[in-house]
Amino acid sequence: MDTPIKDFTNNYAKENKLRLHVPGHKGKDFTGIEAFDLTEIDGADCLYNASGIIKSSQLNASNIFNANTFYSTEGSSLSIRAMVYLALKNSKTDDNPYILAGRNAHKSFISAVGLLGLNVEWLYPEDNNYLSCNISPSNLEKALNNRTTLPIAVYITTPDYLGNMLDVKALSSICKKYGVILLVDNAHGSYLKFLEQSLHPIDLGADMCCDSAHKTLPALTGASYLHLSKNLPSKFVEQAQNALSLFASTSPSYLILQSLDNINAYLFDGYKKKLNDFIFEVNNLKEKLILNGYSLIGNEPLKITLDAKSYGYFGEQLSKILNNNNIVVEFYDKDYVVLMLTPELSKSDLSHLTSVLLAIEKKEKIILLPPSVIRSEKVCSIRKALLSPTEKLETRLCDGKILGALSLNCPPAVPILVCGEKVDQNAIERLLYYGIEYCDVLCE
Repeated sequence: MDTPIKDFTNNYAKENKLRLHVPGHKGKDFTGIEAFDLTEIDGADCLYNASGIIKSSQLNASNIFNANTFYSTEGSSLSIRAMVYLALKNSKTDDNPYILAGRNAHKSFISAVGLLGLNVEWLYPEDNNYLSCNISPSNLEKALNNRTTLPIAVYITTPDYLGNMLDVKALSSICKKYGVILLVDNAHGSYLKFLEQSLHPIDLGADMCCDSAHKTLPALTGASYLHLSKNLPSKFVEQAQNALSLFASTSPSYLILQSLDNINAYLFDGYKKKLNDFIFEVNNLKEKLILNGYSLIGNEPLKITLDAKSYGYFGEQLSKILNNNNIVVEFYDKDYVVLMLTPELSKSDLSHLTSVLLAIEKKEKIILLPPSVIRSEKVCSIRKALLSPTEKLETRLCDGKILGALSLNCPPAVPILVCGEKVDQNAIERLLYYGIEYCDVLCE
């Protein structure tokens, strides 16, 4: 498979031309990558009006993913905003449109609906963790049944941050039954396309999804895809570049574009076998951990989520032990430690991780449940809250206030409370449990 963006950039760097265009480093060596850091000069194409090398590269990606695929150099955050915009733009509802969404949505979804003036009706989880939202097909059907006005779309996150995966195929069937499009935040699951049997959302019936190539594929940070199903009307594809450009910088990173272009060849040639061989090793590791007394969360192949308290530790304690052994985790809180694995790890890497985890002494289980996730009272729209004057207060002093800006940590960038909702004692307890000491609330 060819790599048109990478090839153009390499040739341009070799020509050593006088660069009287941005970037300001002029190709001179400051960090070692400047020669390959370009802008949209002649021949380099234009990301959001692609007709040359970028278009060719995106067609390569489209063939790999069996979708209409577009690049983002601003992560899945940009792709999420574009998905929501496309759903709104092509909806048949003019009066008070809304979207039905899993409560564990990423902050970029919140910003999208706020900027676009959309209302959200939340699908809540059945358990106590704000990072997961176990939406069953029957619950989705119940949420859609007998509605006077249907949502413009259903929006779900799978895999979630803890590695739980929803039944996208069944959820897609429900959406199709009611004529509602399905949007999937698949930021953590770009590799799912390359399993022995694909579990990629597009293959399972989703209408649109985003993948973060940088999270589980060997791409630079910020590399992402927007995938549109080939079953969508052509107008969605025609509007996709404009949808991305509406929220994007006019200066996309050509380093990230080269990265996306380069991994097309990598994915096309032998990646599937490499991935599935690696997953076999990961499954062996998971079995050893379970036999040693660990409880694991989720069913995502490339993620190991440790239930820390069941092993006698808080998440930050396990993370510290791992860090002391030169292992840096993706995420931890009081309850969990999240380890994100890819085939770029070697057998010796897995062996080191295994030996460190198995050497940690199991202790008595910690009995401390996280605060319950309850339905928070909506006082005003997300848009109104985001655009209203706010003040920063200590979380413990916010009882009765209205949340103005999102109060969250990143990772995981999933809001515990959403803009426009009332901060009550239960919310305060949850925020403090997860380390949110201050909140931006609407001024009185």
